[in-house]
This record gives sequence, C-alpha cells and structure tokens, in this order.
Amino acid sequence: MSEPMILSERRDFVLRLTLNRPPLNILNIPMLQELHRALERVNEDVHIVVLESGIERAFSAGADVADHVPERVEDMLTGLHRAIAQLLQMEAVSVAVVRGHCLGGGMELAMSCDFLIAGESARFGQPEIHLGCFPPVAAVLLPHLIGPRRAMELILTGKTISAREAEAMGLVTRVVPDDQVAPAVEELLGELSRKSPAVLKLTKRALRYGRALDPATALRAVERLYLDELMATEDAHEGIRAFLEKRTPVWVGR
Repeated sequence: MSEPMILSERRDFVLRLTLNRPPLNILNIPMLQELHRALERVNEDVHIVVLESGIERAFSAGADVADHVPERVEDMLTGLHRAIAQLLQMEAVSVAVVRGHCLGGGMELAMSCDFLIAGESARFGQPEIHLGCFPPVAAVLLPHLIGPRRAMELILTGKTISAREAEAMGLVTRVVPDDQVAPAVEELLGELSRKSPAVLKLTKRALRYGRALDPATALRAVERLYLDELMATEDAHEGIRAFLEKRTPVWVGR
C-alpha cells in the first residue's frame, strides 16, 4: 500500500496535517480527497490545526496541471475549494507552516489559514496567469489580505515574491530563518494554548463576520455574538474575575 499523501498526528488539542507527496507536494485529486477527509476529523476537541509539509523544498508547488484538462478540472477545483472552505469555516485556529515553494493552489491553501509562519526560503506566487488561467481563491482572499492593488499585481503578473516581501504585504504572519521555523511554531502554539479555547472560537467567528459583511451589519452581528454567546461562557466571566483579582485565569473551555 502506498504511503498516505496527508499524514495526520493528534497531540492533545493540536492536529498536525502534513502534506506528503514528494518532490513538490503537487496537489492532485486523490491528495485533495485525503486532505478533505483529514479536515473532516476536526471536532470540538481540536483547538488548533497545523498544516505543514514534510518536504523542505516546498510547502506545495500548486495543483497538478494534468488535472486542469476538461474531463478533470471540475473535480480538481471542487476538491481544492472544498478543503479551503473547511479551513475558512472551521472553529479551530489554523496555522500554515511554509518553507520553500508555495505556489498556486498551495499558496491558496496557506493563505486560507489564520496564521502563516514562513521560513526565509519560502517563495510565494500565483502563476496561473502564465497557463491562461486565474486562481479563484486568491482572487477572493488576496484583496482582503494585502489590498486590491497588490492582489492585482500578484495575480495578473504571476510574479513570485520572497517570504520577506510577503510579510511586508501582510500575507505572512511571521518570517524566521528556516532552522527557527519549528521553534516559532511551538512558541505560537504555546501562546494560543494559554487562551480560552471557547473564546478563541467565538473570536474567530466575530472576525469572519467582519470580513464577510458590510461594517454596520457586521458590528450588529458581532454585538449579538458578544452578548448572547461570549458572555454566556464560563471562561469570559473567569477572565474578568481573574483580572480583577490579579491572578492567572483558569480556563474550563466553555
């Protein structure tokens, strides 16, 4: 039996998913199906999902060009977009870890995560225009992440940028030397683990409202979320009490 193209490891509240299709983690239809099944296993006990690569030279160099032919392109696009929708809609916090090539559909996967930690070797780009195509997910997300003019530049030219350029644009959360990527990820996981998981999930939902709705509608929706759901959690009251009592909060996760 061939080795899985998506490796999965669960430790406590963290689920690590590793892209594993050497040499460049090209995303073909079976690999995207495996990713979908892995993301389906994210339940309320998973607080953080880490999406990374088992290959140093690439996070992913994109979707398989062979799957762009007429008889397969719909299955390919549906598979990629289904996985990305899962990342965008999940309540767990998602962290993409990138070294080396991060191109096309691979970049779309990475940018769909809440955090993106990159090594200095990382290179980002949406080269679809060179093949007479355009990247649907990037067309939707990039203007929100880096602004419309930068998004237009990347998508219409198909240029590749460095990790530092991506960080300056706001695409990447943090860039570190390649040998410091693992410690940087562990530092972030430690920071997130000290927060209430219930409040993290509700805060993510509030941020989604802010991105998807007009400001006035979003503010009303977030206000109701705050009053009706956040303030109904034990952790919200514990956080306030702990601050007033000058002690470390003890989260119960609800």
